[in-house]
Amino acid sequence: MTATKAPGGLRLVPPPIQLADAPPPDWSHVVRLSDDTGLLEHARNAIVRREHGYCVDDVSRGLLQICREPRPTIQLVGLAERYLAFLTHASGPDGGFRNRFSYERRWEDEPSTGDWWGRALWGLGTAAGRSTVPWIRREALNAFRIGCRTRSPWSRAMAFAGLGAAEVLRADPRATEAADLLADAATVIGLPSGASPDWVWPEPELTYANPALAEVLIDAGDLLGDEPLLRAGLRMLAWLCREQDNEGHLSVVPVGGWRPGVPKHRFDQQPIEAAATADACATAAAVTGDERWDEQLFRAVAWFLGDNDGRKPMYDPLTGGCYDGLTVNGPNVNQGAESTLALVSTLQHARTLATRSATRPSGGLA
Repeated sequence: MTATKAPGGLRLVPPPIQLADAPPPDWSHVVRLSDDTGLLEHARNAIVRREHGYCVDDVSRGLLQICREPRPTIQLVGLAERYLAFLTHASGPDGGFRNRFSYERRWEDEPSTGDWWGRALWGLGTAAGRSTVPWIRREALNAFRIGCRTRSPWSRAMAFAGLGAAEVLRADPRATEAADLLADAATVIGLPSGASPDWVWPEPELTYANPALAEVLIDAGDLLGDEPLLRAGLRMLAWLCREQDNEGHLSVVPVGGWRPGVPKHRFDQQPIEAAATADACATAAAVTGDERWDEQLFRAVAWFLGDNDGRKPMYDPLTGGCYDGLTVNGPNVNQGAESTLALVSTLQHARTLATRSATRPSGGLA
């Protein structure tokens, strides 16, 4: 701590957050929320709420994050197998996916193409492209191909599916079904209108998972050899990062969104939005080799560590869980699956960023 002069005496100011302050990814709470069926969705504090059951959204996130681990433990591989089985059970013959599964082991909906369809394809595509287990890669690819039989009219669902297609294409550039899906995702999202330099976005407002829209355009431009798409995605992401800057720290688009001409409200912010920002900036850095994206990625890491509008850490080091949201009164201390996986995802990026920064002559990020 350092002391600064303030009315009424000295005020202690915490030191700036460093990349070295980021802990390694902790899977403890993910394990706590998992059982022999899948990954339970909600928790009260760190205690699982079984009455809310499971959802494909979160199981897909769990599979994706485990398959991003370069050296997963035996325990994590076992969870990946379980999550993959859950997703194949959720898959419909025409490519849609069910989403909600009760703790009594009953599906509560029919296969369709909402966001969970896109997240399922994102998880399956990542497993097909990155899993360290050969049979998981094969089975995930089979399930991914079934999901490719259909399309969604919703931009977020298509963005998530397109990110899964990008993972398949990176592993196998000859995967035509993945290339077609990625191209269709970029088409559904569209390009910024260019009507106003103050609103560089293809939609009239910012809602949720905004970074994923820019990220899938970056992927499509890179993997499909479309330079205008790549430039558009990078431009959108750079603009979004500026919009989400608040006095030098990340302030993500909260529940309720932002609209042009309306003052920004800052709460309730969701961890999944910070994780989506980290994902997109990591992709931009990998595609362009531009180190400036690392600074934006670091801001997403720092958001979880307390460099946010509430000036509060967003995770519990005792449980490994992440708090469900940042409210005007501080963190919502419930630790559900979505938020915890958002933390794990961002700490995976922090680990990679730390390794990359350590090799630079400058000595890395602050």
